Amino acid sequence: MKKTGRNNMKDLTFSEQYILLSICQLKGESYLIPIRDHIKKLTGKDLAIGTIYVPLERLRRMGYLATRNEKPLPRVGGRSIKYYKLTSEGIKVLTEMKRIQDRLWKGFSEIYPSD
Repeated sequence: MKKTGRNNMKDLTFSEQYILLSICQLKGESYLIPIRDHIKKLTGKDLAIGTIYVPLERLRRMGYLATRNEKPLPRVGGRSIKYYKLTSEGIKVLTEMKRIQDRLWKGFSEIYPSD
């Protein structure tokens, strides 16, 4: 995994950032379908469940998300629901990514003003 040199945190892909930020905006805890729906609402991207689930599990293994399983509900075919929640490390990595992006975007609107 690629780590940033300064703070030893992994560089997040856009998909990983979308997922972490969606969980944050969904009151800090959510499960697969609302996360996917939220990403679609904000980005217009209709992502397949697998393209959300795989990074969710990777983020969990990296320590950026914690999970808990809810008892099975009849409306979801008797399957338990896995809820994902940001950890303190997840909040730290998002904070650092925002700081980096702010520095990268600095001056853009002055150079390329929007009409």
